[in-house]
Amino acid sequence: MSGVACDCAAVASMSSDAVAAARKGRLKQRYDNEFRLVAGCVPYRVKKGDEGSNPCSSDAAEVEVLMISTPNRADMVFPKGGWEDDEDVYQAASREAMEEAGVKGDINQRAALGHWVFKSKSSQNSTSPRGACKGYIFAMEVTEELESWPEQDTHNRRWVSPQEAYQLCRYDWMREALTALLERLSVIEPVAAAATPDLTDQAGMYMMLQASSDGAVALC
Repeated sequence: MSGVACDCAAVASMSSDAVAAARKGRLKQRYDNEFRLVAGCVPYRVKKGDEGSNPCSSDAAEVEVLMISTPNRADMVFPKGGWEDDEDVYQAASREAMEEAGVKGDINQRAALGHWVFKSKSSQNSTSPRGACKGYIFAMEVTEELESWPEQDTHNRRWVSPQEAYQLCRYDWMREALTALLERLSVIEPVAAAATPDLTDQAGMYMMLQASSDGAVALC
């Protein structure tokens, strides 16, 4: 995946007033052996404090993240979905943010916040990768919020503080991605690395954290 340029123009070219149809089905779905590949992001914005605020104060700027609801659940998630074979991973993450959360923005750092393995509830007790996903999660600084978006009937959006986001996160991988974002924005100090060895891809860009049996289990 290294050296793949982000052509975000394909996503940005869509009019703010038009609602494109969400992609459905898996005819173009990318796979890595038996793993389905997915991409998503943690959308965020930095709200500036009052002009009279002390620039050295933590109140001078406030980070908020955007989360979306899913049907019949009280907790919330970050947008993610299938990475298809006619787009690069950055386009896939941007498209999912537009389709599910109705936002566009800049994925301004090539390195992902993390690279996780997700297993569906039906396959969580299986040792086979069948039914599992590999997901790349990026930081997206939101530049535009659409009034209408393809999946607004099933996904409501909500800006929350990092503290509230931690409480709302459904899965461990979400908290880990949120922590990585806050570290990147220098909101919190870097946390100690996990005790388990990191596994990296050939490009050495992505960290993969294998979910434990009682950890992150996400429907792909």
